[in-house]
Amino acid sequence: MKILAISYMVLVAVMSLVAFVAYGFDKQLAKAGARRVPEKTLHTLALFGGWPGALAAQRLFRHKTQKRKFRMVFWFVVFVHLGIVSGVAYAISSGGITPNPPVLIQPEFRNTR
Repeated sequence: MKILAISYMVLVAVMSLVAFVAYGFDKQLAKAGARRVPEKTLHTLALFGGWPGALAAQRLFRHKTQKRKFRMVFWFVVFVHLGIVSGVAYAISSGGITPNPPVLIQPEFRNTR
């Protein structure tokens, strides 16, 4: 269970860094009037665990904070991510999912002749 929690934390940290960089890059592209990072990509990064980094980048760079539709989709994605993680955590803690399934031991058969 501990390894699963650590793996999740690492995933969130890495994806947050990637999302943060993507938002910063998109902000620079916006200032330059160049082709932008698709919003779908930014939302996907948030869904796969990068939402803390995305949120930090929105605040720091003041980027994607005025578009109401984007913010609504962003928060929906955050809640979906948290719902999935909560559901998996509940299933594991209640015994519905075992992170390390038990190993079945085959009975020994002895030749009685």
